[in-house]
Amino acid sequence: MLTKPDFLEKKVIFIFTHQGEKITFKNDNVVIKDKDGNIKFQLSCYNLFALFIVGDITLSSGIISRSKKFGFSIILFTQSFKLYTAISFTLEGNFLLHEKQYCTNLSNDIAKRIILNKIINQRDFLKKLRKKELKEGIAKLNETIEKLEKSEYDNYGIMGLEGTSAKIYFNRMFEPFNWQGRQPRVKRDEINLLLDIGYTVLFNYIEAVLNIYGFDLYKGNLHREFYKRKSLVCDIIEPFRPIVDYKIRKMINLQQMKDYKFTKYKEQYQLDWKDSSHFIGEILSEIMSYKSDIFDFIQQYYRWFMKGEDITKFPKAVLKGDIN
Repeated sequence: MLTKPDFLEKKVIFIFTHQGEKITFKNDNVVIKDKDGNIKFQLSCYNLFALFIVGDITLSSGIISRSKKFGFSIILFTQSFKLYTAISFTLEGNFLLHEKQYCTNLSNDIAKRIILNKIINQRDFLKKLRKKELKEGIAKLNETIEKLEKSEYDNYGIMGLEGTSAKIYFNRMFEPFNWQGRQPRVKRDEINLLLDIGYTVLFNYIEAVLNIYGFDLYKGNLHREFYKRKSLVCDIIEPFRPIVDYKIRKMINLQQMKDYKFTKYKEQYQLDWKDSSHFIGEILSEIMSYKSDIFDFIQQYYRWFMKGEDITKFPKAVLKGDIN
């Protein structure tokens, strides 16, 4: 199983085929070339964690066999950055872990602690903004944290508190930018579109880490089973979402997106593909600054499950990262 020092050496590569980029292999190295055939990037397959490909591509048996041999995932997106398939490297046959996932009677307690962790991280990221007018929102989040810690809620109650907290949090995080509310996948405005893209990158990265341990990704706790939904990934991403939120706010404040070209089609905003590659690079760089935190939490979550320890020892996702 992959150790933390080895994991921290692993890299994620994005390829944008609509920009003419191509992938080849030389010995045990992956080579990325530009449209003129010049080498842009070269990396040993031993240090490759995931290959994100945006746009049309023909995958050869050589790429797929190397994915299996060296243990990296291949995630494929359309030019508009919609995920359409993934060839995921996963630890196979961990039936004991699956048995513990299916038989646990702590799903509601796990869900509670995941949302508690998420709200704590949301509160802490608001604190980093250092604005006096945010004190009321931070105080409200503290009240929710106290409610969750001291009371028992079923899954619906937990989700209800999470929704209330999300409204408080997002209204404060994006209030200076004419924020109209969070609507996943609706893409009603530029910020909601960027959040969807950022969460997609984060989701697939976390899925790749979970696959290291051989989890059944469709068995969640907060998010219950639903056809083709990777409920466990939906669970584990929750405490890490503020990484994307904070990065987008920071990019707006620094006017890093002032020249981005947005278009509106059928009441949904879209980002020009030339700008999407820049934005995805920024988001991925931010996620990578927290990769140690992500690995630590998932590793601890795996060990907690396998040891069958009590819920009071459930791990916490602490986001140290490199936030300024």
